[in-house]
Amino acid sequence: MDWIRSWKSTLFLLLEDIPLHLREFVVSISLDGTSATTIIVDSTTGEPLCRPLLYNESCSDALPTVKSIAPANHTVCSGSSTLCKLVSWWNMVDSDKKLATLLHQADWLLWLLHGNLGVTDYNNALKVGYDPELDSYPHWLLAQPYSQFLPSVKAPGTPIGFLKEDVKTKYGFPKDCVVCTGTTDSIAAFLAAQATQPGKAVTSLGSTLAVKLLSTSRIDDARYGVYSHRLDDKWLVGGASNTGGAVLRQIFTDEQLEHLSEQIDPMKTSPLDYYPLPTVGERFPVADPNMAPRLHPRPKSDVAYLHGIFESIARIEANAYGLLKDLGATQVEEVFTAGGGAKNAKWIKIRERVLGLPVSPAIQTQAAYGAALLALKGAQQGVQGV
Repeated sequence: MDWIRSWKSTLFLLLEDIPLHLREFVVSISLDGTSATTIIVDSTTGEPLCRPLLYNESCSDALPTVKSIAPANHTVCSGSSTLCKLVSWWNMVDSDKKLATLLHQADWLLWLLHGNLGVTDYNNALKVGYDPELDSYPHWLLAQPYSQFLPSVKAPGTPIGFLKEDVKTKYGFPKDCVVCTGTTDSIAAFLAAQATQPGKAVTSLGSTLAVKLLSTSRIDDARYGVYSHRLDDKWLVGGASNTGGAVLRQIFTDEQLEHLSEQIDPMKTSPLDYYPLPTVGERFPVADPNMAPRLHPRPKSDVAYLHGIFESIARIEANAYGLLKDLGATQVEEVFTAGGGAKNAKWIKIRERVLGLPVSPAIQTQAAYGAALLALKGAQQGVQGV
């Protein structure tokens, strides 16, 4: 798969999808991307110097080096962290490394729109070692030779620059349309849900399962894959499991999922005990790159099988929120749900029973809505310094 070409094509197809009569009213643009999806690019041309390393790829070869420089149990002390991916690339590449810049998926796509290379947001930068509390890279990271590749960091929703002339001309956007820093996909989903009080949580059930709990306390512990993102004066505590919709799509079609779900009794406990993963490796609530998927035994009934998978994913979700409480986060009181899983009413009922909490679809369930809220924030800030 040529991920870079695919992402770029998708971005511009989405711009083409905006109705012509609305384009003149677009005053700002932002987007979200998967956390820890890492792209090393030429700092002059912006062209990738190697294939992108995806969010769920583990660079365990770099873990000993990262653990030797970072504080114990820091967020970067996980093989899938952005910093491990940077160090792994640094160790493998023998050619001239002076003209390189690290970007995340959202950063690179936004660069295609604004043209100012080397800018990220403090949500995406967390897993490369950025400290959102100090609002700077820590000294232990800046002391490393590869720190020269780190992008500058701004708050999510900060105007970076005006939309590039060629993009404005091709698509008919206004001349003063600004492009703003983005965020990660799970944080965009949280912003979309507009859960504003401590104790409120959002589970984003897309390809993966990402939980975010609004807390008054910051919790970071790489032993369990737990980390905190800054959200103004509070903290979004949570993590992302590799379980989720990607596993379901390996087994069932969308039509099968809809048909089989209708036949499930969500009040009945499934006796099946699985750990559904699309491939080997888990990040949260257990950080174990060697964890194997567990999807057997498979019963004869597809309804029973899907019920077992739904319930097993719900148990992973419950374990995630239980772990956050044990580590000192604000106790979860209510869960909003976003992503494709938010559309399945039977699954929501199963999750309510397993979690012992009210679970409801967020009014807005698309992470893109959260990114649009960031774009609105950027438009309200104005274009000083752009």
